[in-house]
Amino acid sequence: MPKMKTSRAAAKRFKVTGTGKLTRFKAYKRHILTKKSTKRKRNLRKPILMDETNVKNMKRILPYL
Repeated sequence: MPKMKTSRAAAKRFKVTGTGKLTRFKAYKRHILTKKSTKRKRNLRKPILMDETNVKNMKRILPYL
């Protein structure tokens, strides 16, 4: 059976925690930052766990993570 290919786009965006859960970074932190509050920008910095509805698909395109 041939090797499975990892989606390189997904590999750059998602990381796996020690317990095997997927983390991602939040959107809306790239530009137009002047009108966003400091608190909002600070909260956008933190990585969060992926929603359980997407985990099955993500594990399929990231077979070796």
